[in-house]
Amino acid sequence: MDIGTIIGLIMCVVLIIGSIFVGGGSLSTFIDIPSVLVVGGGSVAAALICFPLGPVFGSFKVMLKVFLNKVEDVRTIITQIVALAETARRDGLLALESKMEEVKHPFIRMGIQLAIDGSPPEVIEDLLRTEVDSIATRHGEGKAVMDQLGRFAPAYGMIGTLLGLVMMLSNMSDPSSIGAGMAVALLTTLYGAVASNCAFIPFAEKLAYYNKKELLAREIIIRGILAIQSGENPRVIQQKLSAFLPPKQRVQEAA
Repeated sequence: MDIGTIIGLIMCVVLIIGSIFVGGGSLSTFIDIPSVLVVGGGSVAAALICFPLGPVFGSFKVMLKVFLNKVEDVRTIITQIVALAETARRDGLLALESKMEEVKHPFIRMGIQLAIDGSPPEVIEDLLRTEVDSIATRHGEGKAVMDQLGRFAPAYGMIGTLLGLVMMLSNMSDPSSIGAGMAVALLTTLYGAVASNCAFIPFAEKLAYYNKKELLAREIIIRGILAIQSGENPRVIQQKLSAFLPPKQRVQEAA
């Protein structure tokens, strides 16, 4: 679970609600169902115009990754690849067959199996990079929907405010109601800004961060698999793969 996302959302809510109470306002003043429908429904409707049904409704499932996704431990991946390299160098590539049950990472399993089967290096690299491209495309779709929702929410907030102002100004028979009507009209702008800057845009950036980390892990695996197949020294493989990490996080050299 991503604690940072949860803490960030809680802080957003606390700061906004806290500022309302500190300013002497009432929470009920800031609740308006039609405004929620205009911002939420309008944003989703616009997204449906931009994307097919699948990516739009699938984006709500993608949102869960912002809370539940776990960044892969690159150090563990490097350690496992080096261990496999030691086995392959000592006993040959076919000896890795007996280690397959210990390999839980599906991408590593895929690469090692291709190496065991005797696939040429260029074929292994092509297949693995095609898989990486497919992952990046799927992740890109989810982020694109979040980006668009982040753009549309403030726009529909303004649309809702304009609608409210038009309805308010068309009925000026009771001047005492103008202030209350103006407040309600402005709520949609508030909802749009909050939805965009507390949810959609931060979610899109967090998805981009996770995508970057996952693609980095995949790149390390690809280079590790190709190094194992070429019979490189495990120490060299470890140094080569650890170069992707900051110096303080690098795996210690194999004995």
